[in-house]
Amino acid sequence: MSIDVHQHLWTPAFVAALRARTSPPRLDGWTLLLDGEPPYEVDPADHERRDAAGLELALVSLSSPLGVEFLPPGEAWPLIEAYHEGALGLGEPFGAWAATCHSEPDPDRLAADLDRGFAGLQIPATAVPDDRLLEVLTARDLPLFVHPGPAAAPPGTPPWWPALVPYVQQMHAAWHHFHAVVRPRHPRLRVCFALLAGLAPLHTERLAARGGGRGQVDPGFFVETSSYGPRAIDAIVRELGIDVVVNGSDAPYATAPD
Repeated sequence: MSIDVHQHLWTPAFVAALRARTSPPRLDGWTLLLDGEPPYEVDPADHERRDAAGLELALVSLSSPLGVEFLPPGEAWPLIEAYHEGALGLGEPFGAWAATCHSEPDPDRLAADLDRGFAGLQIPATAVPDDRLLEVLTARDLPLFVHPGPAAAPPGTPPWWPALVPYVQQMHAAWHHFHAVVRPRHPRLRVCFALLAGLAPLHTERLAARGGGRGQVDPGFFVETSSYGPRAIDAIVRELGIDVVVNGSDAPYATAPD
């Protein structure tokens, strides 16, 4: 089966919910306004239903860098619900990761959402994983997808700065946090880390030198390939093996490697 575990597609329902807001994150026409970041002109063509030929499954997810999941519940849920409705209505071959509010986690609400047919739950890498939410996933044998969260570019830095610096740092930190803290509490949880976990698996020699131990490859911790190519993927495969590397594109912002 050909699967892409990482795509973004803003449906009309989600776009309308962003435009209905009067404070960031919001859309003014197609201008995205976020706290601490300059206005960004969104290309509407990026969020039209795209050609998924050759894929048996393409999983879309909420754009966690928007910061939606960290809003107060009264602000977060209308956006999350709009995302959920639009994503579930895309039809084959599209599926979707559920999203949830992290300012006040609600495991019962997550359970109800997952039972609507989502592939699993996505959380921002900057969120502290709530044990109750992870238990909901484990009870259903559904995976968790860890995606970069909000990241502002410091003044004077180029537009690619968030994707190359804080996103990578966030994923690196999440990889080590899940190994050291989350895995002992949730031994059956399956987790997929976006963008090859910020290449954190390549630092096991340094980890061992600092007393962290090299350890075994965790067969329940997966990494997806978005925004990387043959050199980085080859290095990860040499460290982790091929079985835990999965295909992700981050469409429309990048394309899947060949």
